[in-house]
Amino acid sequence: MKESECFYVGKIVSKYSFKGEVLVKLDSDDPEIYEDLESVFVSLRGSLVPFFLERSTLHKSDLLRVRFEGVTSEADADALMGSKLFLPLSLLPPLSGNKFYYHEVIGFAVVDRAHGNVGQITTINDNTAQALMVVEHPSGKELLLPVTDEVIVLVDRTQKTIEVHAPEGLIELYLEG
Repeated sequence: MKESECFYVGKIVSKYSFKGEVLVKLDSDDPEIYEDLESVFVSLRGSLVPFFLERSTLHKSDLLRVRFEGVTSEADADALMGSKLFLPLSLLPPLSGNKFYYHEVIGFAVVDRAHGNVGQITTINDNTAQALMVVEHPSGKELLLPVTDEVIVLVDRTQKTIEVHAPEGLIELYLEG
């Protein structure tokens, strides 16, 4: 399994007990779906390694208390500290309407109400305070459009397009510069 075929679940941030249990900081708006997991992929030395779970329960709001099979000591848990956890994309529940997973819209055409086709999404930058669609304009210029309900008008999965209503002057700013 490759990382590109998976989605990020969270990161092991601390040990919970001397018997090898760990706490995972989840990257989720709905942490309850990760209770009672059977298995996950753990990123170790650049590879995704499958691990089976004896138990996974919520601990506080966004932490998951995990007991991996075969991890029975503090030393075993130390070896996993800081590792990222992943699950296959096929386990993501399908979204409808204007909600979408970032990986799902890569390659979609972006059509602005005022400017028509403004390009294709190459990636979503979520390393900023506001997630941004990175759109390659037909001229080769790069546009950054906010991923907000105010900007995204319609997500059409069959046509692979996203209709947007960009803030006034934003597209011109990129194309004139």
